[in-house]
Amino acid sequence: MRGGQYQVLYLMRMLAARGHRQILMSPEGSPLLEAAVEEGFDVAAANLREFIAWREPADILHAHDARAHTWAVLRKRWPVVVSRRVAFPVQRGAASWWKYRRANRFLAVSNHVKRNLVLAGVAEDRISVVYDGVPVLDPAPLEGPILALTSKDPAKGGDLVRVLGVAVEETSELQRDLPGSRMFLYLTRQEGLGSAVLLAMSAGVPVIASNVGGLPEIVVDGVTGLLTENNPEAIREKIATLDRDPELAARLAQTARRRFLREFTLDQLADRTIAAYQECLS
Repeated sequence: MRGGQYQVLYLMRMLAARGHRQILMSPEGSPLLEAAVEEGFDVAAANLREFIAWREPADILHAHDARAHTWAVLRKRWPVVVSRRVAFPVQRGAASWWKYRRANRFLAVSNHVKRNLVLAGVAEDRISVVYDGVPVLDPAPLEGPILALTSKDPAKGGDLVRVLGVAVEETSELQRDLPGSRMFLYLTRQEGLGSAVLLAMSAGVPVIASNVGGLPEIVVDGVTGLLTENNPEAIREKIATLDRDPELAARLAQTARRRFLREFTLDQLADRTIAAYQECLS
């Protein structure tokens, strides 16, 4: 389970709470499918042959990754909404052009991702920016370790964390560990938005994040966190800045949490997604 999978699960919970029936198609044995089964959702193992033969009526087919996007537009029995969460540019070529022309609507996770879609030839009026949403966490005193997210993704900055010469604890359990930390370090070489950063904002923990992709849309430097270049000296200086000035750290965290509550809750994720569905159907 990574950020994108959690976003699917969060969205399903919110849509179910509002009375919308859903069926999740995901690869058999995937953590997302297993989590959905545990929560009582209707599921089906993703199999292309079975998907092509699928006859159950639906209003919307929502594709959450590249393979799902391809399958959805090959079938094209229902209006197709595609979530685009990644920061890298859309591939060029005839197959990609055809695929992106066939979707009815795109949900870009940030304005940065939206710009990449526009550069690929997707009309702006077919794109909605739908920011991630995360649960509201209870803030705690800014004590304990510097926290970073465990990741095997080479595009993330795990290698930078390990050469800092600063004690940083890595975790995959952010909801559990963030309230006991004094700052959150999010280093990456590309990022659509950064739902892990939103969790830190929700928990009232000050953030230091790489100045890449969609991160500057949520981490306003000196206001809702600190942005850094991806080199050890710059990162160490940002960490030292927060450690030297606990009042600044607290102010950044409080401002970030207020912004989170205004813009990045699960209710807002559901509201924006439903609005995009309605635009697609109209």
